[in-house]
Amino acid sequence: MGELAVRELPLFPLPDVVLFPQEVLPLHIFEPRYRMLLRTVMAGDQRFGVVRLDPQTQTMAEVGCCAEILHCQTQDDDRSNIVTMGQQRFRVLDIVREAPFRVGLVSWIEDDPEAGPAELDELAGTVGQALRDVVELTGKLIGKPASLPNDLPELPRELSFWIGAHLGGPVADHQQALLEITDTGERLRQEYELLDQTRRQLAARTVLKDTFQPQ
Repeated sequence: MGELAVRELPLFPLPDVVLFPQEVLPLHIFEPRYRMLLRTVMAGDQRFGVVRLDPQTQTMAEVGCCAEILHCQTQDDDRSNIVTMGQQRFRVLDIVREAPFRVGLVSWIEDDPEAGPAELDELAGTVGQALRDVVELTGKLIGKPASLPNDLPELPRELSFWIGAHLGGPVADHQQALLEITDTGERLRQEYELLDQTRRQLAARTVLKDTFQPQ
């Protein structure tokens, strides 16, 4: 597992929010402790850690994603609207401070080097096709065309993060598991299973819709 330098990082636990690298996350900052976190971060390197908080158990995940502030607008009442983008993933090794906001000692996580890039490209192609099928079938079911963004990532690792970030429904458990995987191929294989299952369900529903469509 490619874990690099260790550093202290202010942490922002968010209920059932899993941030992936290169994903944009807008946030509204209003709690006093997070206003203080924002001021501290803005005076430094403008980075903090987003970590999923389980609403049922109130426990924080061990793996999160560093968020870099791209835009910050603070209002007269000291509330702020910020736009952040996910950067590297990290593992929380220890909590070094709880007040006024949580600070963790973290180590960066990278995916392991891939042995067979050609196989990975082929797998990414298969996953991409399943994704396109799901979007197309969804469009048919709702009666209006749906499409993927033009800038959909092509590189296997980036594609796997994009799919993880855009899973629909209450899927924080799945997303957290995908975020923690350090093997791009394994992440893509798990995403293919999810997409293929969805594709089959949507295809069956499309057939039913066509069958019972008034002639």
